[in-house]
Amino acid sequence: MLLPVRRRAARPILPRRRRATAPPLPVRRRAALLLLALCAVVTAPATAPAAQAQPGPGTRPPSQAAHLADRLRDHPVHVTDQLPRAVPRSLAPDFARLAKRTGVPTYVLVLPTPYSYGDDLLGAVHEQLARDGLYVLVDESEVTAARSFGVRAPAEDALWAARHELPHDAGALRSFERFVDIVAEGAKEAGSRVDAAAAAHGDGAPEEMYIGPADRRNQSFLTGIALTGVPLSLLLLVPYARRRLRAGRPPAGRRKGKKNKPSTPAPARPLLHRIALPAAALAAAAAIGVCAPLLFDQTRSSASPTPTPADLSARVDRVTAGLTRDPVYQDPESPGRLDAAQLSRLHDRIARFERSEGGGPVFVTLVPHTPEDESAGDEELFSAAVHAALDKDGVYVAADPLTGSIDVFNHGLRLDSYDLLLDLPDAIAYGTEEADEADDHLLAERLDALMTYLDEAPRTEEPSSVGSPARAPSPSKEHTLPPLFATDFWPGLFVGALAALLVWGVVAGAWTAVTRVRRRLGWALLPASPGTAPAFPSAAFLRRTARAELRAARSAVEAAPPSPPRAARDRYEAALLLTGTAGLGDPRTPPAHLLAVTVLARAARAAVEGDDSARCCAVNPLHGTAVTRRHVRVTADPHRRRLLPLCTLCRDTATAAPGDLHQQFLTLPRPSGTPVRYDEPADGLLSPLSDGYAGLVTRVRESVNTG
Repeated sequence: MLLPVRRRAARPILPRRRRATAPPLPVRRRAALLLLALCAVVTAPATAPAAQAQPGPGTRPPSQAAHLADRLRDHPVHVTDQLPRAVPRSLAPDFARLAKRTGVPTYVLVLPTPYSYGDDLLGAVHEQLARDGLYVLVDESEVTAARSFGVRAPAEDALWAARHELPHDAGALRSFERFVDIVAEGAKEAGSRVDAAAAAHGDGAPEEMYIGPADRRNQSFLTGIALTGVPLSLLLLVPYARRRLRAGRPPAGRRKGKKNKPSTPAPARPLLHRIALPAAALAAAAAIGVCAPLLFDQTRSSASPTPTPADLSARVDRVTAGLTRDPVYQDPESPGRLDAAQLSRLHDRIARFERSEGGGPVFVTLVPHTPEDESAGDEELFSAAVHAALDKDGVYVAADPLTGSIDVFNHGLRLDSYDLLLDLPDAIAYGTEEADEADDHLLAERLDALMTYLDEAPRTEEPSSVGSPARAPSPSKEHTLPPLFATDFWPGLFVGALAALLVWGVVAGAWTAVTRVRRRLGWALLPASPGTAPAFPSAAFLRRTARAELRAARSAVEAAPPSPPRAARDRYEAALLLTGTAGLGDPRTPPAHLLAVTVLARAARAAVEGDDSARCCAVNPLHGTAVTRRHVRVTADPHRRRLLPLCTLCRDTATAAPGDLHQQFLTLPRPSGTPVRYDEPADGLLSPLSDGYAGLVTRVRESVNTG
């Protein structure tokens, strides 16, 4: 893509010449000379940029300091045209407005990094300009140097404080603004700010203000993960936890009766309960979608403003204007240039090549190429833009005085374009070790070698040109971050779903592992309320619960001062009798014994704590203490009723759904695989449980003595 080229009119700078005294001219000749002078004045604006940018052939170009002094003589702020992507020339009025706040004459130079360090350049520019004031150097990111000449300004302290008060990516204009504010406050306040910045950040700087595209991709990725991971985790973990906590409870509507009797379906959960979890997951997703853009609210990756088309074409215009006068253009802002002898020899070699068979014009540009220039540091793109603006075929040589690299691009000559582009000898393209160590990278000698290479290069039958160069990054999009819901957001959605499944698997595995460990150690989570006690407990559950209840009862009885109540002691001793010599770890211990140990140990602990209840719930002894006695149905037959002690839960069930209460009776597992209700054997160990703890204690003692 060729960069847009726009020619800008500039004020003509006409050289002054000392005229010798001559005899009076005739009137006609005077009129002719006057007419020529008027024509020169009219046409001067079109030729002024070339005259300003590049002296004519054979004349010695001004030094870097002299050129910059000339720019400051016209205006106290000079913003280079070589940094349009970082500090465009359209920011010059902003720099000038800020410079007036220092209170002293201030001269500002904005130059590329290699030319904006050290105080020597400021001293040389001041010597050329011969004006006292505050001289400031700025590069593409910050103020890099400052010196005061003939004025009182805390230049050094303001420079140090501005560098350490702002992050490195604050931008050149913001850095200069902070520098100006510190200068305006005076020397005393500047010193205080230096001390404060040193105490706060040492030799470093605050955290960066902007993030890059990689950081934005990470933010998008995390947002995608959260947007699917959190809601799916809720939908997976909450039902899983509910099922595990309700493990052992009978399925809804299960009925133990005759097969030909229809079962009563369990009442459906209220609609609010059914939609609560999906609504919570949807609300979590909506909250993440709304809060993520508020949390990750960055929109730009740099403080650099978007350059205008005039900013992007300024340097191409300047170089093109110079090449119309001289085939060798040397950047006046760069310190290293060819001297008069080297320039004269290069002119001779170019002229000789142009006259040779198959040769043609050669245009050499000695300008630096950086990522902040109009072509984003692409020499091929820059040369293509110059070729389009100059509209002349030839060999375009891009020699970088900063890095010392030389690139050659053929446009319309009978030369092998790709040989010049890809197969140029390294000694010419990149230089030798000696060239790397030299300040001028031996550009003159290497350009002379390049002309020899061009003279000897084979000619082609037809003119050729290099292909169209790649497009430079769009200035409007270069520093704009991509949207949050883009780039890696979509992979994040998929990873979030996988993460939710992984979390569910980890929780399930951990839950199972913890359960197994607790089984081995004899721990159990006791039912905190009647609603969590299973109606169909497994033998392992009964063993864990009995072991944990017995351990708690022993601690309560031993800690009771001065001695436990008689009821607590009798219940605890009866529970110990059931454990036998093998203890509760014996797999042959009947489930009825395990349930009896649980009931007696829990009753003993309750008696120590002052609970004088004599009965537990006869529907499910694991429900705990009974609160009332009532005639209830104990089978599907409505005529079979018994007076039983009930807990609060069973009492409410007997009132609301009396036909369902017989399904809630605790059922014990059996080795045969067919479970049985704990109270069905009339002469069993647990048959007197409905009459109270005392009857169970007596039955335990009788069974042990009989055994």
